[in-house]
Amino acid sequence: MKDSYIKGRLNMPTDEFVNEFTASVNFDKKLYRQDIQGSIAHATMLGKVGILSADEEQAIISGLTEIQQDIEQGNFSWSLELEDVHMNIERALVDKIGEAGKKLHTGRSRNDQVATDIRLWLREQTDVVLEKITELQKVLLDLAEREYKTIMPGFTHLQVAQPVSFGHHILAWHAMLGRDKQRFVNCRQRINQMPLGAAALAGTTFPIDRELTAKLLEFEGICENSLDAVSDRDFALEFVADSSILMTHLSRFSEEIILWMSAQFDFVVLPDEFCTGSSIMPQKKNPDVPELIRGKAARVYGNLISLLSLMKSQPLAYNKDNQEDKEPLFDTVTTITDSLHAYCKMLPDMQVNRNKTLKAAAAGFATATDLADYLVRKGLTFRDAHDVVGKVVGLAINSNKKLDELDLTELKSFSAVIEDDVFAAISLEGSVNARKHPGGTAPQQVLQAIAKARNDR
Repeated sequence: MKDSYIKGRLNMPTDEFVNEFTASVNFDKKLYRQDIQGSIAHATMLGKVGILSADEEQAIISGLTEIQQDIEQGNFSWSLELEDVHMNIERALVDKIGEAGKKLHTGRSRNDQVATDIRLWLREQTDVVLEKITELQKVLLDLAEREYKTIMPGFTHLQVAQPVSFGHHILAWHAMLGRDKQRFVNCRQRINQMPLGAAALAGTTFPIDRELTAKLLEFEGICENSLDAVSDRDFALEFVADSSILMTHLSRFSEEIILWMSAQFDFVVLPDEFCTGSSIMPQKKNPDVPELIRGKAARVYGNLISLLSLMKSQPLAYNKDNQEDKEPLFDTVTTITDSLHAYCKMLPDMQVNRNKTLKAAAAGFATATDLADYLVRKGLTFRDAHDVVGKVVGLAINSNKKLDELDLTELKSFSAVIEDDVFAAISLEGSVNARKHPGGTAPQQVLQAIAKARNDR
């Protein structure tokens, strides 16, 4: 057993197993930069209010700067006995500059210190996520523009429903990411509130200036209640919840790409760099990257449940349970940033088999609704038109023909209002081009939507 740096009322040294069981330094050392950043701001504030002398303030700041350099150069020894990133850095500071280093912790606690570190780190990571979402949206806009004239079947219930522009389909993905972006922007506002100054739970008796510290750390405001400041992890829950929705979207993209790559669809070809072969079947080209992203959605969902379960029964204020908040959060950030990066790299070189998408759209009576709309414009009620078209489709099935392969005589046998102009209405191109309102699938409308999206970024 080794002596602990923090003794307080404890007379016996901590058991070696307890040291290992309770230590968080193996994972929270990731926060070293934010911990030092927060400590420098805290020391600057302590100097401004007269708790530290100018020499002490400067010694602390210089010492912390040197420690950061030591860590980044691999010249820092992390100790399990010192439990966490905070005490490792503080002990190194005392060893480096002497007694002045012991004054750094005046007016704060590890409780508000770790809450501040996590917020600083997550704020930075949220900015990275927002950059990645924006990058992927640009990739999607480029893909949509490239394929704005490409016709594919739109599906409901995974059955052919109506023809759509491939570019229009990709813009649906873009819209989903737009909502994700809004959620992370809103989440960042709640992340960017400063707990420092709440100390252990009740604040401090020292004349600290929380507003100054918040300004130095570029927080938008301070956490107003000291109890809530040290125990709140809503911001982490919200981030992982938003990440879960993002991964739901990426998983849906992945499912479609996996289907589209199958021999039964053959709509797209992914670049070889994002696929793998089979150990025994040489003909295989497996979409492993989309499959893995689809699978990693479950990982992020699990992290959300872990954090919700962690927080659900905690009384105020801080509890040691909260040490368990970091690994699910860290893992979530890594998972979503890697998944976004994979899509940014993979989609630009995805090729669309335009002949296959067109053929698939033609095979499923995708313009049946257009025939019904045509009949309504000729004076039938929609319900009567619906009934007529159902019978027309039945004839087409029995005749093994597509709708536009039926001749005018066959069509007129179901309704006398049908004329030669019906064929323009029920062609795939006519169907797609007719939906030219905002939000519709007409190619020109797709181009306008792309232009608007680029202008709004």
